[in-house]
Amino acid sequence: MIFKKPDFWDLKKPNLISYFLLPLTFPIKLNNFLLSLKKKTKIKNVKTICVGNIYLGGTGKTPTTIKLFEILKKQKINVVTAKKITPSLIDEKIILEKKTELFIGSNRKKIINEAILSKKRLVIFDDGLQDKQVKYDIEFVCFDVQNWIGNGNLIPAGPLREKLNSLKKYDGVFLKNNDEKDISKIIEMIKINNPKIEIFLTKVKPSNLEKFNISDNFLVFSGIGNPSNFKQLLLKEKFRIVDEIIFPDHYTYSTKDINFIKEKAKNLNAKIITTEKDYTKISKIDPEGINFLEIDLNIKDEEKLINFIQNKIDE
Repeated sequence: MIFKKPDFWDLKKPNLISYFLLPLTFPIKLNNFLLSLKKKTKIKNVKTICVGNIYLGGTGKTPTTIKLFEILKKQKINVVTAKKITPSLIDEKIILEKKTELFIGSNRKKIINEAILSKKRLVIFDDGLQDKQVKYDIEFVCFDVQNWIGNGNLIPAGPLREKLNSLKKYDGVFLKNNDEKDISKIIEMIKINNPKIEIFLTKVKPSNLEKFNISDNFLVFSGIGNPSNFKQLLLKEKFRIVDEIIFPDHYTYSTKDINFIKEKAKNLNAKIITTEKDYTKISKIDPEGINFLEIDLNIKDEEKLINFIQNKIDE
């Protein structure tokens, strides 16, 4: 799905627009209720993990999936990643293929069957918590503390696919806290909804800063779920940003778009920087003069995470 997130979604409290849209959240509530009544299929012969979210977009599912793959691969576990692919998600597919062993398809059950035939022990799904046909062995929810749950309302009155009380169904939370904010209240809210849920803190950091002269002027562009987070990461690393162009999430760039970006950068005497996710989509059009910031996600207390996963998949 290609969309540009409304600003009012991330207000700390709902505004008038959000209240006006509340009646339109009923289909989401009804859909969630009906899906909860469906009997999930317990998968045999392979273990499954799902890394998903309840906040729509920009929570770091894909980097977390990649990091989990890397961690578990080091543990000598025969693991693959998996993604249900639609045309708008081609960017995530390319990144996962580059950094993991990826199985893709239009149906998650078929992907799992393919993994079984390939004698894999563990499949990590990037997204899919709301696919109630599959009973995953471990279900993780990703959050970014910068946006947390926004105004707390369901789509379209807010950014949530499910309300926060849905955490009672899930096993763990990945909580990205790049600015090292006080998150005691957030942790308290999580634990109120599920006292037994495990919380793992994460943060991202650039891994290719040596490619940039941060004293240069930079034009930033991106088409991701939370572009403000990317800009804040650059500012934290002292990049001198002179302008920013924001496209909708999962945007498909055209030659016209790229020419516009380059012309604007030329007028500003600025270098161009974007995300790796966006770069994958322009690399076959005209990537000359455009660089991307590569990021690495770190998980605090990896040993605790490894033990948690091992215990779950050994049950």
